[in-house]
Amino acid sequence: MEAFFTFIGAHPLLVGAFVVLLGLFIRNESGRGGATITTQELVRLVNVQNALVLDVRDKAEFAEGHIVDAVNIPYASLEEKWSELSKHKERPIVVACKMGQHSGTAGTLLKKNGFANVSRLMGGYSEWRAQNLPVVKS
Repeated sequence: MEAFFTFIGAHPLLVGAFVVLLGLFIRNESGRGGATITTQELVRLVNVQNALVLDVRDKAEFAEGHIVDAVNIPYASLEEKWSELSKHKERPIVVACKMGQHSGTAGTLLKKNGFANVSRLMGGYSEWRAQNLPVVKS
């Protein structure tokens, strides 16, 4: 650990450049999959703008509980099922997964395929449950 601090002290320009590049990388990657929205913003989008909630968890997790009126297309088969989503291209789409780990990549895929208004649910379905919001079990 002492060598680490010695390196930082000896190479402040390298360390500074690394921190700046890391920050820019994180900012760029977080914006690619769409804006991140809270559970309250999701409720407003669904009620006011008729947003579609796209749940990319697998079918077993979806059956255990999901957001009301959510459409389930597992992340692994998302690219195969564009036809199911193509009729919703003009609607706002909010991508939700278990904890937010797949929603960014799914959002990027949607944007690449012509979906303009894509957002991601911050914290995913876990955050939805933590806020005690209504769920449907199928």
